[in-house]
Amino acid sequence: MQKIFDEVNSLDKRSYEKFFLTEDILMEHAAFSIYTYIENNFKKNSTILIICGSGNNGADGLALARLLYKKFDIKIYLANEPKSSMAKIQYERIKSLDITISEKLFEADILIDCLFGTGLNRSLDENSKTLISKLNSFNSFKIACDIPSGINNVGQIENIAFKADVTITMGALKLSLFSDVVKDFIGDIQVSNLGIQREIYETQTNKFLLELSDINLPFRDKDNSHKGTFGHTNIIIGTKTGAGIISCDSAFAFGCGLVTAISKEDLDLPYHIMQDRKISKNCTSIAIGMGLGEYEKNEIEKILETDILKVIDADLFYEKLLLKYLDDKVVLTPHPKEFISLLKLTNTDEISIEELQNNRFLYVEKFCKKYPKVVLLLKGANVIIAQNEEIFINNFGRAVLSKGGSGDVLSGLIASLLAQGYDRLEACITASLAHTTASNNYPKNNYSLSPQELIEEIKKL
Repeated sequence: MQKIFDEVNSLDKRSYEKFFLTEDILMEHAAFSIYTYIENNFKKNSTILIICGSGNNGADGLALARLLYKKFDIKIYLANEPKSSMAKIQYERIKSLDITISEKLFEADILIDCLFGTGLNRSLDENSKTLISKLNSFNSFKIACDIPSGINNVGQIENIAFKADVTITMGALKLSLFSDVVKDFIGDIQVSNLGIQREIYETQTNKFLLELSDINLPFRDKDNSHKGTFGHTNIIIGTKTGAGIISCDSAFAFGCGLVTAISKEDLDLPYHIMQDRKISKNCTSIAIGMGLGEYEKNEIEKILETDILKVIDADLFYEKLLLKYLDDKVVLTPHPKEFISLLKLTNTDEISIEELQNNRFLYVEKFCKKYPKVVLLLKGANVIIAQNEEIFINNFGRAVLSKGGSGDVLSGLIASLLAQGYDRLEACITASLAHTTASNNYPKNNYSLSPQELIEEIKKL
């Protein structure tokens, strides 16, 4: 996993004070990283237009123009006159090389956004909105320097943002790159070093970006075993029976030795799924909430009171009785609408979906501060997994998963791992990565994935 930071100004300052680097050195490395990307991916003499603002993001662009000059057909568009001290210095440097300053925008092979970067701390003016809209209309390959312009330092977009194919961010990953609302504007993310390796530049953090290598699949390394060796999960089947049955099948496919559907009604289950009316004596995990619908509250409480690890999902996030069980035995897996209900039930905050989506990390931190023993998995375009003060982000999710039943598959995956002895945080990380990886491996078109096909892909991991 990679470290993520709320801001990197303090890391820059530390580089000056501890390693005797300068702003100029960091800027030269920032520009060289984009130069290297272009050199490695585009033909010599490709046309390039660098759009520069007045601050240090614009200064990065001016330094880049100097590096590209003569190897590529380079032009600069100055959105504003250079104002920061570094922008003025870099402008003098490029003037000495007679680099062309374009008076108008045009559709170059490559557009490079060096307007604002992480320095955006205000609303865009009308000229900036028009400029970004025009850039987005061009059929060019688009590179953002540090972060696409129009995205502020907490990952919000007020009106419009530059839509990048790749974002080359400087020094370290920033949290603002991972809000749901910016996912379609960021493109691929690359991190540039600024004169020292990332492991030196970076300090301690409580936020992390998950990588595919962080998955810990439940492969069986002992042959001297039986079905009970690999746990027994119980899935509570509600009035919408399909959701719970999907979770059962998912849990079984992910290595759980025994899966029992708990229901008072006779169910049409796959042959490998057992059924009972009460929690099994040898049960090692429970999943409850998926398609629950109307269910006797005293029955729910009996289940929640058990000293067994539990995945809680869906309908239970609207029930006050849940408040007594937000302890070290539970994993909560809400989608955004369910999470705002949970925030209201717990008197944490009363907000809209829009407010949540613009401030997902803020409200996750608030909730986990109030309930530090809970492991929370907030679904979304980027999945957030959190416990106490730690946050882990899975940004591998794509629109292919935006189908009914996908969340039920995830609940089954987590329950399966809990039953097999994983701790709650590890179970959520591996299940979430398996969920997104399997969906990205799906070979058909991205609107047709069914829960059963997703489970079949999980079997192939």
